[in-house]
Amino acid sequence: MSMKVIIIEDELLAAEKLKRLLLEIDKSIEVVEIISSVSKAINYLNHKKPDLIFLNIHLSDGISFSIFDKVEVNTPIIFITADDPYTIKTFKLNSVDYLLKPIRKNELEAALRKLNSFSVKSFHEIKEVLRSYFEKDEFYQKRFMIQYGHKIRKVETTEIAYFYALDKNVFLVTFHNKVYPVDYTLEKLIELLNPTEYFRINRKLLISFKSIGNMTPYSRSRIKIELIPTEPNDIDALVSVDRVLAFRDWLNQ
Repeated sequence: MSMKVIIIEDELLAAEKLKRLLLEIDKSIEVVEIISSVSKAINYLNHKKPDLIFLNIHLSDGISFSIFDKVEVNTPIIFITADDPYTIKTFKLNSVDYLLKPIRKNELEAALRKLNSFSVKSFHEIKEVLRSYFEKDEFYQKRFMIQYGHKIRKVETTEIAYFYALDKNVFLVTFHNKVYPVDYTLEKLIELLNPTEYFRINRKLLISFKSIGNMTPYSRSRIKIELIPTEPNDIDALVSVDRVLAFRDWLNQ
């Protein structure tokens, strides 16, 4: 009998790699769905119950623990996290199983072997501990130290309108239209910033709620945003098709 698995992960390459490793380990495992956002996960889990969930902690539309506020989950979960020592410490203290990115085959096999000893009751207890940890204000980045040339400047997150990626570099733009390079990928910035205040609308743009001016419908159900200040010429402030529903949910929080 096959084990039906879903992967809740907004990085498609990471999700596809995990799917491939699962099939290499056990051909009876069936990855029935790859889900890219909190909103899509809630919709799926309200209607279907898989045997196992792989859950990335940080998704494009928020921290994945918010799923539990909308739907009852009685399924074993293996969390996926970046190399965040504070998160890992919390997981170890509370006996939560997790996988570090990039996921390694031997660690995935070990996590699957532990499933038989997993208790739904203990999961619910651990869930509350984890939620309380991730909802702490101090978890989110409050400022960035920016080095440019021979200078170092402190930029508060409240000053930042948006971040954009261009030619393998990432920049932040302040509300005063100052542009500075940052030493983080957009993926890492999603982990650092409060998901109620920032949203990644496409591969190149991570925006603050306060940076949104007018919004207009665009082709293929996308949304065109007028950012404040205006984005660079090489960057399109378009909400991508696969993020539109999550973006609407984020606006309505």
